[in-house]
Amino acid sequence: MNETTATKSSQRLRVMQHLKAGKSLTSLETLRLYGIMRLPNRISELRRRGEQIEKQTITVENKYGESVRVAISLKGAKE
Repeated sequence: MNETTATKSSQRLRVMQHLKAGKSLTSLETLRLYGIMRLPNRISELRRRGEQIEKQTITVENKYGESVRVAISLKGAKE
């Protein structure tokens, strides 16, 4: 296993542990909490491995007070 593969593997593990704990996750949270810059890539890889991960879109306020839509990931009900 090369360094890149090991890094992706540990990132997938962190994301799954977070989601399995019943917590949602956004790209910004993933960067801040785990230093993972490409959450959509890790989610896609996990889905290819059979994980049920749902996506919801929510509206939040950005630092300028503007409403913006962001995606959040949630662990699906199927285990």
